[in-house]
Amino acid sequence: MRHKANTWFAERLGDQGIRTTYLSDHHPAHMPCLEIMRLEWKHAAEEARRLDMRLVALWAAEAGCHDQDQHARQGLYAYMAFAHPDHRHALLRTPLDAKNPQLPSIASEYIAASRMERHMADMFGIRIEGAPDARPWIRHEHWPQDALPLRKGFDAQSPMAVSSDCGDYDYVRSTSSGVYEIPVGPVHAGIIEPGHFRFLAVGEQILNMEERLGYVHKGIERAMQGRDAMEGIRLAARVSGDSAVAHAWVFAQAAEFAADIEPPKRASFIRGILCERERIANHIGDIGAICNDAAFAFMHMQMQRLREEMARLHQEIFGHRLLFDTIVPGGVSVDPDAKQLARLKWQTTAIAEEVERLRSLYADHPSIQERVIGSGVVAIDDARDIGLLGYAGRASGHYPDERIEEAYSPYDELEVNVPEGRNGDVATRVWVRFEEIADSARLIGEMIDSLPDESCSLEWRPPEPGVSGFAAIEGWRGEIAAWVRFGEDGLIDRYFVRDPSVINWLGLELAVREVPVPDFPLNNKSFNCSYSGNDL
Repeated sequence: MRHKANTWFAERLGDQGIRTTYLSDHHPAHMPCLEIMRLEWKHAAEEARRLDMRLVALWAAEAGCHDQDQHARQGLYAYMAFAHPDHRHALLRTPLDAKNPQLPSIASEYIAASRMERHMADMFGIRIEGAPDARPWIRHEHWPQDALPLRKGFDAQSPMAVSSDCGDYDYVRSTSSGVYEIPVGPVHAGIIEPGHFRFLAVGEQILNMEERLGYVHKGIERAMQGRDAMEGIRLAARVSGDSAVAHAWVFAQAAEFAADIEPPKRASFIRGILCERERIANHIGDIGAICNDAAFAFMHMQMQRLREEMARLHQEIFGHRLLFDTIVPGGVSVDPDAKQLARLKWQTTAIAEEVERLRSLYADHPSIQERVIGSGVVAIDDARDIGLLGYAGRASGHYPDERIEEAYSPYDELEVNVPEGRNGDVATRVWVRFEEIADSARLIGEMIDSLPDESCSLEWRPPEPGVSGFAAIEGWRGEIAAWVRFGEDGLIDRYFVRDPSVINWLGLELAVREVPVPDFPLNNKSFNCSYSGNDL
């Protein structure tokens, strides 16, 4: 049975004269892909925008080795995924000329598409026609011009020769005598990952901030190729270490869709418990860090203590403080017993109650409130145009949540409460986090109380060569989307993942305009975008 979103979208595209072809041979029935002509690419995006569909991701892939035809094996495809709150996800692809790949930009319809298109250009050599920003994104200046890491001709085992003419990144500049530049990073104080921020300021007021990322590019997409699902999920969990559960879950779900297997319900419930615990731990840590940047050290210390208590129990029950390698294709690797589940529930409830008490102190502390209220506003219309995700979107009137829209197990049996903020400032982003901590604690209690008594995993069966799967789950930062295609012998042929930070970094740039320079750290931590999740 064809996925209802693809059927609905195909009908809407047909109304506009856009011909679509179902690719059911290599895509599972739960979400088949629609193929369109390259000349209809931008037209399809325009129609998706008119239908109020949200852009999920753009990516590219070379044809797999499973194709029998020699010409097909040399092919190159571009993909885009959309979401609609009433019709869920829809996938489109178009074939490109592998020798001279070109694709019209859709950034005029979807702002977030620009950096995804730049990534496709850097990794595959696809020329984006009409791109509003043609600068390299992941490709830094020292890369050789002919290096295309995700094309088949690239030798991933040999180190790239550093270009002698490194050049310079063309940052936005000002010729006004009253405007000065502040370069920050890529090396920062503390232990945060590397990223460069270039500020244009007048006095202490920020006029513009531009990010330069890619300093921790790890080659995840290339490193996935040739791994089996068990090896692949270990790498997926390490895309962004603070989201180990969420990234492993989206990989597992995409692989399971491709293999047409459904994990036991007990496994899904345990995955939900782990993911909500990950959400609570990260929100607690970030609230403390935001307070620390406003010199409210007491709040920071208390939050760090609570997060440490969670990490120690994770280590004791699941074998890792950050819950690495707890999710496997077909289920979970650890099945807590009744006593361990009782401890998880008790600690979750106790920590949520203590966070509520600390919340009262935070709300009654004038010095922190003066710093966060009204700072770093992202307006509702801007948040929707960018497509802000997770707590950043929920603070600014944009409320997508895959736990509700995709309603995957166990959330199809639970009621998820989504905080609906509208002020879009640091204070509202912190408020959303407090609300999510309380709701996640409730959800964990309900999942533990209704945990099915059955096996927590099933035997993994790799899909046929050429079969792909797409999945989206709600991590603590927001929606994570992944697409995996398998080749011969059950080995991964192509893996693509889109962390929510890829989109939310744009929101931070917008938020800090007209913010004093000393308040940038507050705003930065209120978003807490992942460098690693962006720099695949």
